[in-house]
Amino acid sequence: MASNPQRRAALVDAGVEVLAREGARGLTFRAVDGAAGVPVGTASNYFTGRDDLLRQIDARLHERLAPDPEVTAGLLETPRDRRLITAFMHDLMARAQRDRTGYLALLEMRLEATRRPELRASYTKTVRADLEQGMEFHRGAGLPGGDETVTVLYVAMLGLILEHLTLPDVLDGVLPGVSVPHGLIERIVATIVPPEDT
Repeated sequence: MASNPQRRAALVDAGVEVLAREGARGLTFRAVDGAAGVPVGTASNYFTGRDDLLRQIDARLHERLAPDPEVTAGLLETPRDRRLITAFMHDLMARAQRDRTGYLALLEMRLEATRRPELRASYTKTVRADLEQGMEFHRGAGLPGGDETVTVLYVAMLGLILEHLTLPDVLDGVLPGVSVPHGLIERIVATIVPPEDT
């Protein structure tokens, strides 16, 4: 097993590109080699198999799409209210838009997990841990609402991001005067997050 960390990282990022562009069926070592611009057979020297590649793509996607600690710290300097939650949701959408390829690959991972029980178990554990971390962050930051608020925000934002990145015209004009995605984010937070005085 080859151990050049930079080459491995480049191959994993190439795997993200292939997964987003071709879907899970197109994710082959040969396709990854091509996307990375390396000789055929290189990826097979770095990954024990397709499941190993998918696990490493999963880990890499969570790095690529993670919040910037400096942005988070800056936001936390503001009052702990709905406006702050709205800012966090805008940051989430901005990260998905900046790395559209990464987010589409994340969606492909979800689809592939429906077909592969071992991947579903691993991926469910990762995504559940992310949700629980979000709940813990919300509680620790003293934001309005609780675990239910975080869970419903998670589901609503997942749906909005999915629509916006895949079929952006679906939501255009549905709510007159409400922009997509920014105005919808405002509505989502106002609908889900309890007022600060409750």
